[in-house]
Amino acid sequence: MYRRIMTLMGCLLTGIMAAGQDYSPMRNTEVKISPWQKRLALIYTPEENVPGKKYPLLICFHGRSIAGKDLSKIFREGVTRQLKEGKKIEAVNKKDGQLYKFIVLAPLAESWSFAPQDVSAMLDDVIKNYPVDTTRMYLTGYSAGGWSVESAKTHERELSNRIAGCVTMSAARIDPPYLKRYKLAAEADIHTWYFAGDKDDYFLNNAKEAIDSIGKYKPRLNKLTVYPGAHCCWHSFYDPRYRENGMNIYEWLLQYQSYNAMKRKK
Repeated sequence: MYRRIMTLMGCLLTGIMAAGQDYSPMRNTEVKISPWQKRLALIYTPEENVPGKKYPLLICFHGRSIAGKDLSKIFREGVTRQLKEGKKIEAVNKKDGQLYKFIVLAPLAESWSFAPQDVSAMLDDVIKNYPVDTTRMYLTGYSAGGWSVESAKTHERELSNRIAGCVTMSAARIDPPYLKRYKLAAEADIHTWYFAGDKDDYFLNNAKEAIDSIGKYKPRLNKLTVYPGAHCCWHSFYDPRYRENGMNIYEWLLQYQSYNAMKRKK
């Protein structure tokens, strides 16, 4: 009983501390990962208020060093850092010429990064509370967060069918059973842009292994950028000004929709 009371007091104190922080342009929230569990998170929603409009969702998974209970750490790297530096997470879709503004969710794991079995419940919770275009739900992450992305898209068919595209940077190696499930990602037509450094064989090999694993079922779903460096430099690639073949990662993601989700909406 004493341990339970102390745990509740710790959670309450964490919530109070979070409420007093300035996380702009994001704000602190909680997301459900099960009917009885929640995790701290930061969320960004477009400033415009258009009734009935739906927005693409980008879920951002952090690296291992960010895990814990301090939400402010999330701004150290990734899409959240871009937002904190004043950059707009929006892009024109080259296919339809329309400007899309992203809802950005950055959940905070207590250790490592997010387990794949928690992602479906998280999606359900965000969809319930925000105007999400369920055909455009994207995942990105770096290091341990890259592990979360790769594990989520190969976890189970229902989850794979919800994911429209991914950007995976320097991912830690996923568990062996998941390497055998890339057929799920292929059948769901999940396009992924991988990044890895040429001086970091472990993470580069992980990317190549993932690409080979999905490629044997469906080639040309993946894109790989090998950059000069080691386990670093992700800030450069999350920056909307970084482009390859005329597209940044946000423009690239918008090319893809979850057609399984589109079928369910009809």
